[in-house]
Amino acid sequence: MGDPLRHTGVAQLGGSPRRRYYWGRDLARAVAVEDLRAMTHRRMPRFVLEYLEGGAEEEASLARDRGAYGHWRFMPRQLVDVSQRTLATALLGREASMPLVVAPTGLNGLFRHHADTLLAQAAAACGVPFVQSTMSNDPMEEVARVPGLRHWWQLYVFGGDEVWQELLRRADAAGCEALVLTTNAQIFGNREWSSRTQATKTRLSLPSAIDAALHPRWLASTLLAHGMPAFRNVVDFVPKDRRGFFETAFWIREHQPTSLSWPTVERIRQRWRKPFLLKGLLHPDDVRRALDAGVDGIVLSTHGGRQLDWTVAALDVLPEARAIVDRQRVALYVSGGLRRGTDLLKALALGADAVLAGRAVLYGLCAGGAAGAQRALQILHKEALDAMGLLGVNSVRELGPGYLRAMDDPGPRETAVLGGIRPASTSSSPGFRR
Repeated sequence: MGDPLRHTGVAQLGGSPRRRYYWGRDLARAVAVEDLRAMTHRRMPRFVLEYLEGGAEEEASLARDRGAYGHWRFMPRQLVDVSQRTLATALLGREASMPLVVAPTGLNGLFRHHADTLLAQAAAACGVPFVQSTMSNDPMEEVARVPGLRHWWQLYVFGGDEVWQELLRRADAAGCEALVLTTNAQIFGNREWSSRTQATKTRLSLPSAIDAALHPRWLASTLLAHGMPAFRNVVDFVPKDRRGFFETAFWIREHQPTSLSWPTVERIRQRWRKPFLLKGLLHPDDVRRALDAGVDGIVLSTHGGRQLDWTVAALDVLPEARAIVDRQRVALYVSGGLRRGTDLLKALALGADAVLAGRAVLYGLCAGGAAGAQRALQILHKEALDAMGLLGVNSVRELGPGYLRAMDDPGPRETAVLGGIRPASTSSSPGFRR
């Protein structure tokens, strides 16, 4: 699972022809998200890669998020006029260039200075919404100033009720269009591989520190020029002696109430009158309960495979959730594992109204800032639009389960293709090129 070129052998004989991802600095030469990932692995130190790539415990949920897409195969229609294809759709009643949302991700200041603003700029340029995390590093008011941005706010509940109430007040004042409450992170996932890069909760291990020092481009764009990032949206709620980067993160984790429940959802619904989505549901009974709670949208999600291990993937429960949800009343989104435009089409055909993209866009951010994140979105758009033509459809409204066939679980080679996601060092790999 650790070989970054694990799926290049399908068309090879004895290693010929030799195949390599692009891992240089020219974003135009990145033809797939995997190229941006290779560029990211070249640029980032190991402790950052483990935070970006890793999951909980045995990383079974992480692998399933990706592998679930291999369970479905297309059945294309031929002799269809596909000269007028479009991915344009409506998300929460407003036009979007494609049914994709940039997912909420925290601690992005580890990747680049002002990373949250850069992600917002890429999303605005590509005509899709951006969900800013409570654990982001740029103030929501600054991100809100990005021209043309559809700005959504993701909420973690921590501390007393006055904390989330103040965050909602600020999000509303900043013009945020929607609120996304994360429901599956009140107990922090056991992310073992990321933990192994640290000597203590607040200090990197010596090998990790040395490795970080050997990545000058990353250092220059983050710590050397700007110091450790701060959680500027929540730092005022944290005791003054716990406001360092790692200290703040751990303090908030320790003060996320395990009492979070449906009555909390009701109180938030009463305060927030704009579109309100719940993220992190995986059980059909919770989908039904969410409808009763009066939410405007549901996001099926494993939290990137970083919380409970050995769960089903969002894609696994999507058809059943679609049967429960009234398309006219509540939006249904999925999150986790998106790497290709064909993944987007599969999720849409199974009933999703849109897909949240996390790591795929972060690879672009790490590789090239706002331009890199925009490149990732452009790649996904082009792949999906081309695949629509080959599938024989002209709009996302035409997609449905009739274009898919469920297969047996993928074999060893397909599992390696879809589930092999362990971070791998690119410094000595012959499989990358500048």
